[in-house]
Amino acid sequence: MTSVVFVHGTGVRATSYEKSLARVVSGLGRVRADIRVVRCFWGEQHGASLGLGGASVPVRTKRRGVGGDDLLDEDDPLAVWALLEVEPLAELREFAETAKARLGKGARAGFVLGRRDPWQAVADQVRRLSLAAVTDDTGTLAELVSDLAPHLGPATGRAAQEISRALGGTPPADGIEAIAARAVYALAIQRAEGPHGDDEPLAVDGADRDTVVGALTDQLGGTSRGGITARAAKGIAVRALNSYLSPLSSLAHTLRGGITKKSVPASGDILRYQVRGAGVRAAIRTAVREAAAGGGPVVLLAHSLGGIACVDLLADPTERPPEVDLLVTVGSQAPFLYELDALTTLRRGEPLPGAFPRWINVYDEQDLLGFVAEKVFPDRVTDLRVDTRQPFPRAHTSYFVHRRLYELLGPELPK
Repeated sequence: MTSVVFVHGTGVRATSYEKSLARVVSGLGRVRADIRVVRCFWGEQHGASLGLGGASVPVRTKRRGVGGDDLLDEDDPLAVWALLEVEPLAELREFAETAKARLGKGARAGFVLGRRDPWQAVADQVRRLSLAAVTDDTGTLAELVSDLAPHLGPATGRAAQEISRALGGTPPADGIEAIAARAVYALAIQRAEGPHGDDEPLAVDGADRDTVVGALTDQLGGTSRGGITARAAKGIAVRALNSYLSPLSSLAHTLRGGITKKSVPASGDILRYQVRGAGVRAAIRTAVREAAAGGGPVVLLAHSLGGIACVDLLADPTERPPEVDLLVTVGSQAPFLYELDALTTLRRGEPLPGAFPRWINVYDEQDLLGFVAEKVFPDRVTDLRVDTRQPFPRAHTSYFVHRRLYELLGPELPK
């Protein structure tokens, strides 16, 4: 039986690793029944932490924005989702500002006395939104629905409250359905990750996200995505992006302490590995030997920093475990570090050792931490591109809920 040793990346701790491991077991199981997944969790023992409780982080005393005036790219289809990751109501609020502008300064909508505000009816529809229409009960979509379900009620309530508050008294306008659905989804995701976020962003495939948002949009009556409505919606999205750019920059500086502490596992693991990486490589070597003891081929499946550690280990002739038949790096920076001459055991200009196993490198073009390797190591690496349809940084954490990843890997794994 083939053993796949799953090596996690930067910022991962116990809860997050167990979730990712379960996804890998499920994903590989769908394409290859003869696969055994072996644990390699190094984050708790060899990961970074603020040993002095954050004593090195300065306390900000003035709330002063330092953002520039550059506008976000209005043609980037993921830019809106990147914004909603931070401010789920941004697009909805921009829609309301547009509706108010149509009235003119001091104008009134002119509703008949006693007639119910139509936006209240929309708000009531939003409160009744359900995930029951998402009928696929298997795989990653079912997992996403399960993650969101406990938080849908508060999310719909918050979005409905914003619709009543911001749009009440303005005349009806087209295009609210998809905008409200995206707001509800983004609010539910934010709540699912907790007030301070999880160890890493909730892993979500873009196709699953679009399925859920589409189901919510349909419940609100849907809307055509062509013609005037589509152009109007795009205009609202672009204005929301540009309106929030500077405030977000200011917010990031204001909340520096919390952001720094939250980012320690992700960024700190990388820094710590550069000077204390032997422990991580030893953990991988031990996991490989345990996997090999069961007989059959051994595959290293490594994400992010885990891929760097695997390349370092396999490139070291004195430490390389000979049992590895295939290395699969996913969203890894190993080729980039080689180009920087920053790998631990392989200097820039040196070829991969002859005994280095077959290497497959998986990347997503939206993942700013995923790099290609074919041009760096000609004829020694095969690059495989996937598209999770997620903005960064979620693109970096969503590989293992992406079905196409397993479809590509299934035929490549040794038997």
